[in-house]
Amino acid sequence: MSTSQLLKVKTTGVWKEGVKTEIAVRHFAPFVVDEPKSLGGTDEGPNPVEFVLAGLSSCTSVMIAIIAKELQFSYEGVEFANEGSLDLQGLMGVEGVSPHFQSVDFDVIIKTEENEARIQQLKEKVEKRCPVMNLLVDAGVPVVSNWIRG
Repeated sequence: MSTSQLLKVKTTGVWKEGVKTEIAVRHFAPFVVDEPKSLGGTDEGPNPVEFVLAGLSSCTSVMIAIIAKELQFSYEGVEFANEGSLDLQGLMGVEGVSPHFQSVDFDVIIKTEENEARIQQLKEKVEKRCPVMNLLVDAGVPVVSNWIRG
């Protein structure tokens, strides 16, 4: 029988103006979340969905480090490129159109001498355990991930 090990994650935020918010996390300097001018912002920082994609890259990176160690998988570096598609009609309240990502394309370029079977093994374990990947998948967002040896 296992015992739950909950990790609480906290942030605070302060609306500044328009669609701009200042966010604080732990002891780090606050950062600005904003929208591009085309969406009514001042373009002073990434928007919330860009942070979600950044979270996907960084969470995958953390999980690669953890799981590679478990598998004794050797790699020298990882790069990420991702792109999400949103239907702005959903943000504007059009009935029947989801406001979240319609799809996400996610490339993981891993510098390794490991064979394709081992890369696939790492990919499967990482994607099964990555919290941000699972948030997207559980929300019904199609995520197409390509793991490429770099």
